[in-house]
Amino acid sequence: MNVPDPNTLVFDAAGLLPCVAQARAGEVRMVGWMNREAFEKTLESGLLTFWSRSRQRLWTKGEDSGHTLRVLALRADCDGDTLLAVVDPAGPTCHRGTTTCFDADETLETSWPWLAQLEALLRVRKAQASLDGSYTQKLFAQGTDRIAKKVVEEAGEVILAAKNFDAEAGAAQKADFLGEAADLLFHLDLLLVNAGLGLEDALEVLKSRHQQRSLKPEA
Repeated sequence: MNVPDPNTLVFDAAGLLPCVAQARAGEVRMVGWMNREAFEKTLESGLLTFWSRSRQRLWTKGEDSGHTLRVLALRADCDGDTLLAVVDPAGPTCHRGTTTCFDADETLETSWPWLAQLEALLRVRKAQASLDGSYTQKLFAQGTDRIAKKVVEEAGEVILAAKNFDAEAGAAQKADFLGEAADLLFHLDLLLVNAGLGLEDALEVLKSRHQQRSLKPEA
């Protein structure tokens, strides 16, 4: 886990600093307060832990509900007086049962935060893999070869749909093309999750390649 040096952190007069919890997919889940003990407990347990000002004790998010925030990285801002926790959420974060403690603005929402929820569900299905289970559970039970074949099949369907789609295509052709593309992404994500990875890991590789190429001087 990437973490800042605790000696560089600037706690306020009450010995606290704010910590923003942000999911890998990008959405901000909540904001809490940490003291040095909560910071150390977070590092020790791997679960985001705050200092509850109302209860006057350490509080691990999800200790009652099970909706924990597994910490992937901790980053301090430029002044060292605020932390950003990049987390892997287990279920909704807000006590209201919503994904985030902040009211969502539908005009700003994207599908990427939902991707994390889909992958969390796929991991559950993998743990429940069974030849007598759901479609996804059966695929996990059949293993990598079967899942890989489905990816190849879906890629072929995308190609066929693409050939029937152009700028003048009607609504039915567009829906068919997008539907096949969605099927391909789903099965590719399933293949990645089966290997203990996810689409986010593939996107990070793509991002890294883009950054490396952007740094190269033009000929």
